[in-house]
Amino acid sequence: MLTAATEVLAAADGPGSAESAWAWRDAPIATLVQRIQQLQNERAQAFRRLDQAHRQYLLSGQHYDFPSYRSVVHEVTQAFAAASREVLAVEAELAGPRAQPVLARHVRSLQELEQTRLATVALLQVMGTPGVSEQDPEKLHQLKIKVIKTMEAIGEVLQELRFDAESAE
Repeated sequence: MLTAATEVLAAADGPGSAESAWAWRDAPIATLVQRIQQLQNERAQAFRRLDQAHRQYLLSGQHYDFPSYRSVVHEVTQAFAAASREVLAVEAELAGPRAQPVLARHVRSLQELEQTRLATVALLQVMGTPGVSEQDPEKLHQLKIKVIKTMEAIGEVLQELRFDAESAE
């Protein structure tokens, strides 16, 4: 099992990502928490973009415009990957040099919840696409509920992170 620091180093192999992995070395904890919130806002925008692209794809009718949808999926995937690398870098900073294991656990939990959310949304989109899979209204409903509960959990973790960060400084 990889540690957060190892994952950050592995993620830092991409061009320019090594700088972002350690950009937080001297930042106050409050700044780290603000950056996590900014990354969450970026993720929310990416989810909206993905949803809009999927809706547009479904509305494109009999001759589905898959290349446009695939292009947006690619862009959104890159945005999620970049956010994840940065979140892992912040987690590594909190777990290591800052010796803030509680905050690091919150950030890890947030990352895991976002992974769950993304996988569930992707499955929902596949299952909601006519002709791609069998339409199972009950399964679609369960997945929608899972997304909602995951989003609620994300909100709770963010609130705990902010609260515990105030106590840490």
